[in-house]
Order: sequence, then structure tokens, then C-alpha cells
Amino acid sequence: MKIAVIGTRGIPNIQGGVETHCEELYPRLAAMGFDITLMRRSCYVGDKLTEYKGVKLIDIYAPRKKSIEAIIHTTLAVIKARRLGVDAVHCHAIGPSIVIPLARLLGLKVVMTHHGPDYDRKKWGRMAKCVLKTGERWGVKNANRVIVISDVINGIIKREYHRDDASLIFNGVNKPTKSTATDYVTSLGLKPGRYIVALGRFVAEKGFHDLINAFGQSKASELGYKLVIAGDADHEDEYSSALKRQAHDTDTVLTGFIKGERLNQLMSHAALFVLPSYHEGLPIALLEAMSYNLDVIVSDIPANTIDELQPSDFFKTGDVDSLAAAINAKLSNGNTATPRQYDLSRYSWDTIAAQVADVYRSL
Repeated sequence: MKIAVIGTRGIPNIQGGVETHCEELYPRLAAMGFDITLMRRSCYVGDKLTEYKGVKLIDIYAPRKKSIEAIIHTTLAVIKARRLGVDAVHCHAIGPSIVIPLARLLGLKVVMTHHGPDYDRKKWGRMAKCVLKTGERWGVKNANRVIVISDVINGIIKREYHRDDASLIFNGVNKPTKSTATDYVTSLGLKPGRYIVALGRFVAEKGFHDLINAFGQSKASELGYKLVIAGDADHEDEYSSALKRQAHDTDTVLTGFIKGERLNQLMSHAALFVLPSYHEGLPIALLEAMSYNLDVIVSDIPANTIDELQPSDFFKTGDVDSLAAAINAKLSNGNTATPRQYDLSRYSWDTIAAQVADVYRSL
């Protein structure tokens, strides 16, 4: 069965939750015998790869402009998929899903994965929010099959579009082999076990500005802890520039976008992971922190309130005082020195790949 994948920026080693999802999922599906071709946005790739772990890669033009890159690239990707004679297209995220009616008109079967209501993100203006909402509506109503990554998203499409046949397939996480090396951590001026880590793109809805303020209000510095944020902006803008100035002024450590051994070291030796988001689908960064047995603090948005966490792991979204108090409580009780055990069995990528394969076969 030939599947074309659209909607993602690309793989491998490209920042983003959807990109991590695709990087883990599609090599597994290729190993199961599916013929997978993933369409990458040209403005995000600097390599010359044509294949990655059995997944064929095709680079298609996309302008590096957040307001139009997704729709232009995905339209061209659908046309390319039709020329390739694929059996189905798998479209990720609601923005790119605005072209699903075009794919159906061209005779293609379509699977849509809804990764979250992106129109809730603060970075989008009124027109962009309208386009994203339209993408959600057209995608959910026109796709042959819909996958949702959380119960929250499933509730949205049942309530607003009366589609009750979606497949609930979670994001996943790998069990890491923790790094014993510390050279990268120490090169950042950090001491193993004496820093708080956050991870994500530099956009307003991630709430990193709140985290920096809360860290300053907390007793963390007095207790000998530092704050480090791993990530960067896809598109440098006023917010990301202001965040970097704020970090510089408060001695917050910024690593930039990292993967591989550097990220492994950073996660292996952290004391606490914080996710202060205003918006998520099902955050892979949180699942990764849990896979490293880290104690966590997360905002109390519905997407973060998964069964594996406890009431003490949450703070009131957007409330700097609440976050500072949560940091104090975690660091003062000494529990961050003890690895936490989470049941992550339902977030196995192998299980997720098998579930997506069943969706493909159902077409």
C-alpha cells in the first residue's frame, strides 16, 4: 500500500511535535511493508536525503513565511501525490487539512491526524485563525478516516462536527538509554541534578516567559538551581526576540534546538521538567520527560491532564505566582532527587504504528 505523508515540515531532526511524531511513526510503518513517501518543506531541510530509515523523502517548494508556507506546500504535495499514484494521503494538522477537499476531488483517499486546535495559538491573527478553523472543518468532514491524539480533541470533533468514528491514537515516546556523560551539561555552566529544564518552540503559547518570571520569584536560585530552556523559533519574531532578551537579562540558559546526545544529556541529568503551555495537543515533550523519570510541573490545560500525573504536578495556567509556588514545593520536598515511575505503556510507538496500520487497511 502506497501512502503519501503531507502536512509536516519534514524529517529527520526538524523541530516540532508533528515532526517528532512522523520521525518515529513512519520508519515503523515502512518496516511493516507500507510504501511511505513523505513530502518535506524545502525551506526547512538542508540535507540531500532521499530516504530515511525506509521512508522515501521528496522535497517540495515552500516559502519560509508562516502565514502561507503550509497551504502552498500542501497543495503542491497533494498534486505530487496524485502523480505518484498513491493509494492514500495522510495529512497531519488542521492547517494543511484545508486542502483535503482538493485531494478528494483528485480521487485520493485521505487519512487526517488532528494534532490539536491550532487556532487557539496566540501567534495567529484573526484571518489565520479563520483559515485554521476552516482547515479543521473541511478536514474532519471530508477525510475518509480521522485520527485524534487525545480525548480532548475527540470531544471537539464530536461536539462541533458530529463525527464520532475517529480513531484515538496517542502520541508516543521511546524508553531512553540515559546518558552518563556530562560534558555538554557542564559546558552550559550547569551542574547535574541542579537545574530545571523546559523544551519547545519559542512561541507565546508555550509560556516560557511565565516560566522565567516564576523561576525568578521562586527560591530555586537560593537552593542552587538554574533554569535551562531547549528550543528556538521557527520564524524569528517580536516574541522570540523578547524572550531571548528576557533570558539573557535573567541568566536563563538557552541551548537552541538540540537533539541526540546533547538532548539526552540535558534530560538525563535534570532535576525537574516544566511545561507552562497555554495550548497543546498531547505534548511529546512531556512524555519524553516522563520517560526520563523526571518530576514534572505542567499547566492545567485539558491536554496536559493525563491520568499518569498527580494533582501536585499542576499549576494554574498563566499564573506566575502559582507556578513559582509549585517550583518551591517540588524543590523543597526533595522528591526531585528520586526518579519517578510512570506507566507509559499506552504511549508505545510500536503499538501506535500498528494502530495506524489498521486505519490504513480499513480504507
